[in-house]
Amino acid sequence: MDEIGEDLHRVLNRVRLRQLALLLALQEQGTLSAAAREMGMSQPAATKMLRELESALGYRLFERVARGLQLTAAGQTTLAHVRAVRGTLQALLRDLAAASGRGSLSVGSIMAPSPTILTQAVKATQEALAGLTIRITIDTSDRLVERLELGHLDLVVGRLPEGHSRRDFRVELLAQEALAIVASPGHALARRRRLRVADLAAGPWVLPPRDTPARELLEREFRLANLDMPAGPVETPAIFTTANLVVGGDHLALLPLSVARQFADNGMMVILPLALSARLEPFGTILRRGRPVSAAARHFLETIHRIALAVE
Repeated sequence: MDEIGEDLHRVLNRVRLRQLALLLALQEQGTLSAAAREMGMSQPAATKMLRELESALGYRLFERVARGLQLTAAGQTTLAHVRAVRGTLQALLRDLAAASGRGSLSVGSIMAPSPTILTQAVKATQEALAGLTIRITIDTSDRLVERLELGHLDLVVGRLPEGHSRRDFRVELLAQEALAIVASPGHALARRRRLRVADLAAGPWVLPPRDTPARELLEREFRLANLDMPAGPVETPAIFTTANLVVGGDHLALLPLSVARQFADNGMMVILPLALSARLEPFGTILRRGRPVSAAARHFLETIHRIALAVE
C-alpha cells in the first residue's frame, strides 16, 4: 500500500461522521459553544472531538484568536470537502428514495430557460418517468451553485460563478441568453421607435441583484454611454415582483428575452427598441463532480440538451 493509501486507511478508520457534523455546525454557528449546543453536547466534549478530528487528519484545522476559533488553511480545505460529503449524502438519500419508488429530482435554474427549454424538459421527464417528483428552484447562478454544493439540488441550469473551478463542476453549455428592456404598454417610452441609453436614465427601474451577469451587462451599457446608473432602483431576482412593478406602474426592467416575449405576447409589456451592445455568456447544465448522478437526473440532462439542440 502506498503512502496515500495508508493515509486514506487511517482516515477511514478514525474519522466519524459526527466529527464532520460538528465541523459544519461550527462553521454555521460561528462559535464552539453554539455548535456544541446544536449538537447536544458539552463544550469540552466538542473541543475533544475537534482535537480527535485534527489528530485523525494529521493537520491543525483551527487556531485560537481573540474571539474564539479561526479556520487554518487546512481547515478551510477540509470544510470545503466536508460540505461536498454532506451533499453526496443528501444525494444518496434521494437515490435510495427513488429505488424504493419515491423518486424525486431537484433542479435549480436561472430565469431565462424557464419558459422554454426548462419547461419542456420537465414535461418530457415526467412523461417518461411516471411518479417522479420534480422540484424547481428559480434563482441566480451563485445561489443555485451554493445549494448544489450543499446537496440541496441535483443539478443546476445556469452559469458557473467566478471563484468556482471546473475541476469541481461539470459544465455542459446549452444556449445563449438574450436580454430585453421592457416597460408597460402605457409607459411614455413604449411609443418610441428609437431609443438611446440616455433615454432610460431617469427610471424608475427594477433590476436584478448586484453582481449578477445581467446587472453587470446593463451597468456596462451605462458606462459606455458615459452615464451613471439610475438611482434608487428596486433590486430583486423575483420574476413576479418584477412583472408587477412593470405592468402596474412606470418601472423599466431588464428581462430575459424568452420571458419578455411571453408578457409582450399577452399585451402586458412592451419590448423597447434598444439592442444591448453585449451579450451574456451561454448558460448550461452544472453538476458536482465526484457525486453520483441519479437515473432521473441523467434522463433530465439528456432531455434538456436534446431540446436545446432542436431549438437552435
